[in-house]
Amino acid sequence: MENVRNLTPAPPPTSGIIASSVYTAGRRIADIPIEEAGEWAAKPGHVVWIGLLEPDRNLLLRVQAQFHLHELAIEDAEHPHQRPKIEQYGDALFIVARTAQLIDGRVTFGETHLFVGAGYIVSVRHGPSTSYAAVRQHWESCPHSLAKGEDFVLYAILDFIVDNYMPVLEQIEDEVEAIEDKVLLQPMTGPDIERLYMLRRDLLRLRNAALPLVEVCRRLTSAELPQIHAAMHPLFRDVTDHIRTVQEKIDSLREVLAFAFEASLLVGQSQETANTKKLASWAAILAVPTALAGIYGMNFNDMPELRMEYGYPVVLGAIAMICSFLYWRFRKNGWL
Repeated sequence: MENVRNLTPAPPPTSGIIASSVYTAGRRIADIPIEEAGEWAAKPGHVVWIGLLEPDRNLLLRVQAQFHLHELAIEDAEHPHQRPKIEQYGDALFIVARTAQLIDGRVTFGETHLFVGAGYIVSVRHGPSTSYAAVRQHWESCPHSLAKGEDFVLYAILDFIVDNYMPVLEQIEDEVEAIEDKVLLQPMTGPDIERLYMLRRDLLRLRNAALPLVEVCRRLTSAELPQIHAAMHPLFRDVTDHIRTVQEKIDSLREVLAFAFEASLLVGQSQETANTKKLASWAAILAVPTALAGIYGMNFNDMPELRMEYGYPVVLGAIAMICSFLYWRFRKNGWL
């Protein structure tokens, strides 16, 4: 099944109603007002597809009146920040999915609430989210598929939401690869560590947003929901496969970031060890003239070496030889 992906969000409209259309045999036959939606949905072979963006309560109540939606579902749709879930209210399904976009380097989440019933589907978008106009336009060009009904539209929207996790992960992956290349060259700075932590936290939040959709799709493929035709089950299992792919990608990126942090610590420790070796080597070399100068600087009268004719050049030569030998050994061992 061909997937639809749109990376550029459409500008938000001034009205809460994005689209309100009726389809038959997979073809759009009319754009209708909300007040006629229930009448059209009741006609055999017709599907009403309504898209809303951050609607106010009055608009939600107008939609509720047309399809007799449950009050609890309307309350959830009015107030976002719900966990991804699926609820059954009589003959209607209420589904919550989380959307994600990368804005200013941070993963930002929105929500889509879906009402699905006989002859209708209503999508309610809150927060950052790619417009579903691309889904509508794509499948309107494939009336044979769109003719399968409202459960196919549900699949198309869920598949679009899951597929749009991947551009976010691809952008994060590019940044992770840059971090991975940099970390082996030099230790991470404070801002680098902060960015790494933010990326790991955003990936965890994205995982928590995507993974519950596995349970949503599992229920959509079970026989307990008569709203979903059995012929649609393979499509929802395909969405589950996409979610698993997203999960694996997230887990892989989190592991790479964890490795990058550990590698940065090891690089830092290695450089500290190298610096310590250099300091210890120079300290050992300088200890030789210091010790000899200290011994012969005591100025006792009974020190016979003080009256040697060539004592001074001999001591300097001994110092030079010993220091040169130590420098050569430390150099050979890689300490200098």
